[in-house]
Amino acid sequence: MSEALLSTKNKKIIKDGVWDTNPITFQILGICSALAVTTQLKAAIVMSLGLTFVTAGSNVVISLIRNFIPPQIRIIVQLTVVSALVISIDQLLRAYMFDVSKQLSVFVGLIITNCIVMGRLEAFAMGNPPWKSFLDGLANGAGYSAILILIGIVREIFGSGTLLGHHVIPASFYAAGYVNNGMMVLAPGAFFLLGTIVWIQRSISGYKES
Repeated sequence: MSEALLSTKNKKIIKDGVWDTNPITFQILGICSALAVTTQLKAAIVMSLGLTFVTAGSNVVISLIRNFIPPQIRIIVQLTVVSALVISIDQLLRAYMFDVSKQLSVFVGLIITNCIVMGRLEAFAMGNPPWKSFLDGLANGAGYSAILILIGIVREIFGSGTLLGHHVIPASFYAAGYVNNGMMVLAPGAFFLLGTIVWIQRSISGYKES
């Protein structure tokens, strides 16, 4: 049973989402949140968990009902499923993590129209069984999360001198003249980091434009 759940094809689904066709570094999707919510690692983690939950959950739901969805209204059905999951996350954040909810602002709601979520529903969940669809959603969410968290770590350390709100750069550095990098708290800093990560990832994987 475990071999079937993690067969060679299923392992490839995971590898594709995390690395080979990473939604950010390969498909260049979802970069708005990578630029906007990564000034603090905590916000990046929450956003990553939220999108992963929505991607995996909506993939499973759509896969389960795909044979009953009329082609003419499939996008409406997909948006309805995604909206229900996003609203649930938004309400939980408002109830238990209000400060993070304010920091993420409209970007939680924008998960509803996120290209990664809708793309996986159309490209994968509509044509595959629930388990494969779950793995695909989980893998693409993990691939997205890895990039957001990496950018969040670098931006918070160099932009604010903290990590998860705790000071990590010694006070002696500041006494010696060190100053936080202001560009890291601005969108251009995130864009520069993202471009560097894309270049490194594609160089390692040997990707070449056709």
